Amino acid sequence: MVRRTRAEMEETRATLLMTARKVFSERGYADTSMDDLTAQAGLTRGALYHHFGDKKGLLAAVVDQIDDEMDQRLQAISDSAEDPWEGFCSRCRAYLEMALEHEFQRIVLRDAKAVLGGASPESQRHCMESMQHLIRNLITSGIIDNVSVEGLASLIYGSLAEAAFWIAEGNDSDTRLAQAIKALNLLLRGLRSTG
Repeated sequence: MVRRTRAEMEETRATLLMTARKVFSERGYADTSMDDLTAQAGLTRGALYHHFGDKKGLLAAVVDQIDDEMDQRLQAISDSAEDPWEGFCSRCRAYLEMALEHEFQRIVLRDAKAVLGGASPESQRHCMESMQHLIRNLITSGIIDNVSVEGLASLIYGSLAEAAFWIAEGNDSDTRLAQAIKALNLLLRGLRSTG
């Protein structure tokens, strides 16, 4: 039996993720065979089973990777904003705009929803915590009236997630994005403190 080093194991895992991401993006989850995927990666089915359990486990890992990258992009928007309110609004709009990105749309908004039922509980929890943190800061700054942070975060997160699914579902994604952003802007205007 050949023992593989930790670096070789990590390289194998990274290769499978990179290949799956490319193939899922091009063909979609349903039209991707494990044999073709592992052949393109230059690896065996055994490697896939070892690292991810099965094709569904591989999809979940790809979705987690994309979610992490998106979260970093959204955090950069918040961190670079000079005004916390504009940063929050820009972050919300950017999330909806990401629904037009082919990889995110196909893998996360279509395939993951159909195969996995959506984002992992860990990913949802992280998104909710990020949203709660932003809202808590806006309340502390007096930009938003004092309300339940958890309740408002749930409403905004849920609205954004459902709008992204709606944008991704149609053949008229650009039109749907414009409509969703117009509705989002109306919703966000209603959050501002009047006092």
